[in-house]
Amino acid sequence: MDLNKIRTDINQVDSDLLALLARRRQLTLNVARSKEIDLKPVRDQEREQQLLEKLVALGKEQGLDAQYVVRLFQTIIEDSVLRQQAWLQGRQNTSQDLVRVAYLGARGSYSHIAAQGYFARRDKSIVELGCPDFHEVVQAVEQGNADYGILPIENTSSGSINEVYDLLQQTHLQIVGETTETIGHCLLTLPGADLEAIDTIYAHPQVISQCSNHLRGYSGVKLEYCASSAHAMAQVANSQDPTKAAIASKAGGDLYGLEVRRAKLANQAENESRFILVARKAKEVPVQVPAKTTLIMATGQRAGALVDALLVLKNNGLIMSKLTSRPIPGNPWEEMFYLDVEANLSSEAMQQALSELVPITRFVKVLGCYQSERILPTELE
Repeated sequence: MDLNKIRTDINQVDSDLLALLARRRQLTLNVARSKEIDLKPVRDQEREQQLLEKLVALGKEQGLDAQYVVRLFQTIIEDSVLRQQAWLQGRQNTSQDLVRVAYLGARGSYSHIAAQGYFARRDKSIVELGCPDFHEVVQAVEQGNADYGILPIENTSSGSINEVYDLLQQTHLQIVGETTETIGHCLLTLPGADLEAIDTIYAHPQVISQCSNHLRGYSGVKLEYCASSAHAMAQVANSQDPTKAAIASKAGGDLYGLEVRRAKLANQAENESRFILVARKAKEVPVQVPAKTTLIMATGQRAGALVDALLVLKNNGLIMSKLTSRPIPGNPWEEMFYLDVEANLSSEAMQQALSELVPITRFVKVLGCYQSERILPTELE
């Protein structure tokens, strides 16, 4: 058999698949247009369940196992849901096609990659504004030099990013979006560098924390903290020193001409970071779109104060997906609580809960209501 001929045929099939996926994507936007008129929710999990069952049956006729079909179409359905949500959100809040976005670091940083992915789903082009630290990201938006800022808020390995939570206490910016990125930490060097000769590894402090188990294997190697992953890669690329390495993404390494020497360095196999998008003005979330409301509150130091506040959410049928605390500046041993609630700010339940929280807390502030991008896959029963 002619191997080149077989590969040519495979390439043609791949090309046909891409064309069909693009066509399917376009059809899902027609679904979103219909739901906009009928005010139907974006997700219809009963329909998704029926679709998967039908596709598994069709796949078996073609010799495809059920797990393969389900995993493939779960990814396609997730993309469809996110595209529909983004389209409906864009209809609710019209904005220009070219937006200015501030992020930590330079091109190739994880924040840069997250910004690119978020706005690509919304068919927006971005003017990039790299910043040396989180404070300057926020400041760029506050002063009108950027339309949006993107900030990492938590990681599945290292937890909450406290510096960002502290900034949210102080700014008047609103959270208007979120996105989750799979973080693939790689050890990057100059092409052909000898791993045994590495004496310095550059990385952002959060990255070092997320890869701590792997880094214990490097005896005598110096760890250098950097302001961003992009800065770490720039240090290695600019030095042209084969004894230096950085921990960052493969995509970032490609930008800086660095070579992946080791991959999957994170302590957890599924290492993901959640990013929030901040802007000067709040945005409305369509009722068809799953929404999240983030708020902060101070309960005061009395017995059961936090429990009383959380019971308000429970009694109004609201799901809290995140609770974290940070010290209140100037008030020793007092904490500010950050909550993510799975609800639209405009919903009756959320409004009722806020009205009940005001009299039993010292302080309540809504940081934003935004489209939830956490898409749980539909499973076959």
